[in-house]
Amino acid sequence: MIELRLDVEDLADTRLVISPLAEAALSLRIWLLPHYYALQLPWLRSATAALGDLDIGLLLALVGTHRAVPDFLTGRPDDPLPDFAAELDRVRRVPPGKLAADIRAALQGRPAPAVLAAGLERPARLRDHLADLLAAYWDAVLAPHWPRMRGVLEADLLYRAQRLARGGARLLFADLDPAIRWRSGMLSLDLSYPHPEVRIPVTGRGLVLMPAVFVRTPSLPLSTDEPPLVSYPARGVATVWETAPPARPGVLTDLVGRPKATLLACLDGPATTTDLARRLGVTPGAVSQHLAVLRDAGLVTRARAGRSVLYARTPLGDRLLRTC
Repeated sequence: MIELRLDVEDLADTRLVISPLAEAALSLRIWLLPHYYALQLPWLRSATAALGDLDIGLLLALVGTHRAVPDFLTGRPDDPLPDFAAELDRVRRVPPGKLAADIRAALQGRPAPAVLAAGLERPARLRDHLADLLAAYWDAVLAPHWPRMRGVLEADLLYRAQRLARGGARLLFADLDPAIRWRSGMLSLDLSYPHPEVRIPVTGRGLVLMPAVFVRTPSLPLSTDEPPLVSYPARGVATVWETAPPARPGVLTDLVGRPKATLLACLDGPATTTDLARRLGVTPGAVSQHLAVLRDAGLVTRARAGRSVLYARTPLGDRLLRTC
């Protein structure tokens, strides 16, 4: 059991972020344990074809015991909605000593794989090589999927912000994950790794919550000295790789027409126009026209999250879909 003690100031400084760098680092585990990450298998199949002759053996060697990933790749981003290039610049500035220490912490005493061991003797050069390799890896297998991934992640941020506004910290933490509980100023994570039993004071450092696509369970930094950050599975991860539209609604189709009924059924969670267009195999312009009608009818709502505009069903839309 891991416990994070939050006082009033820590709650006031609780923030939500996303991190393309962390997604890149966490995705490395899928190659090593594909059947553990069943929801991400469609990505792995496409990534295998897209990788070409790029050798990612050095990157895979970074994944340590219990699927651990070095903290310098999964730490707090400087911006709540950063781009990958900015985060990669941060990697290039990591002190060589910290890079080597974080890698050894992830290995948990296990000898470094041969492809990594030599680099640890010259950590500054290793850091630069890893940054270049991460850039190539991102361009090959993640950049094409990032707009849709970002849409799901930003939708989760919007959902959490709405929960916080409606019910404070108790409602915010209530459905982050079954392994997470909030009670009497303590955020408890029912995890045995990376710390079998530890209480971490958050005081003065604030708490950051980070939804992620490439995780199955919540996680924290390996070092308790790192700024407190809890990553957790984002809502709607399965829809990132979904391409077929949902089953056609029945009576609702006759009422509002097939395109609008199908679009309304797609909005199980907040989504962008681009995401919806990909899922339905139509143009963003067509989606925008139907969304405008549904919004005028009070069936969907919209809100801005960073650079995206997210649409979601209203309670009226939910009732109409259930009834029809």
